Amino acid sequence: MDWDDVRMFLAVARAGQLLAASRRLGINHATLGRRVTHLEEALGSRLLIRRTNGCELTPEGAVLFQAAERMEAEMLAAQAATGRIDTAIAGTVRIGAPDGFGVSFLASRLKGLTQRHPQLRVQLVPVPRSFSLSQREADIAITVEQPVQGRLISSKLTDYSLGLYASRAYLAENGEPNSIEGLKSHPRIGYVEDLIFSPSLNFTGEVMRDWDASFEISSAIGQTEAVRSGAGIGILHDYIARQHPELVRVLPAIAIRRAYWTTYHESSRDLVRLRVVLDYLNELVEAERSIFN
Repeated sequence: MDWDDVRMFLAVARAGQLLAASRRLGINHATLGRRVTHLEEALGSRLLIRRTNGCELTPEGAVLFQAAERMEAEMLAAQAATGRIDTAIAGTVRIGAPDGFGVSFLASRLKGLTQRHPQLRVQLVPVPRSFSLSQREADIAITVEQPVQGRLISSKLTDYSLGLYASRAYLAENGEPNSIEGLKSHPRIGYVEDLIFSPSLNFTGEVMRDWDASFEISSAIGQTEAVRSGAGIGILHDYIARQHPELVRVLPAIAIRRAYWTTYHESSRDLVRLRVVLDYLNELVEAERSIFN
């Protein structure tokens, strides 16, 4: 059994389709398909059910997938022990992040990383969802909770705060509430409740029992834009809202506190390119920590 074939099988199993895996590996998808077929022939078992919309592991493929992940971890550990692991700062690192942090903070600040390391390719996926690190949907995930399960390594990146905001135009037309009771007479912006991917993102319960939003948006950036437009009052990230002078903090005594964590799979701990990106993320936040507090 060729380890390179196993490595390619892992990529397909994690991506769920040949085309996406081939892009990640930087090879032709037809070549990737042949390598997986070669592995299946060597093992005498069908590992993947290939469909037009993706690939699904067979029972034999699921068994190999678990074994292959252990093989990968052992390979990385052996390379690290001999000092021969990933010494070049090159290759691809994918960062999964909440849309607020990814779009409003990271997107405009990552260029310095690629300028320092021209052979490093950075992929930023700023969407309001969780990422599977074991399935390699991301190499580094910015999470809003510290993971407590799985073979994951995490560290706190920064604390941050949220508060109630409205636009100046909205307040000029509708007045400003001076209590939670007064807030009930104003239209409120909120999340689409069944799309909240982490319990810690359910902010509204910390302000009032029944938020009952008139306008629900499953995106922190989308909520910010709705509040800017005068659609109502919403709970926004302070570091995002402060970028918009037309936004006013309402009931400033109400503050919600959360934290961002950097999280990655333990099998990647010895990858130089991963450590470089983690260090850069910490460097960015440390340089501008005041905007989060």
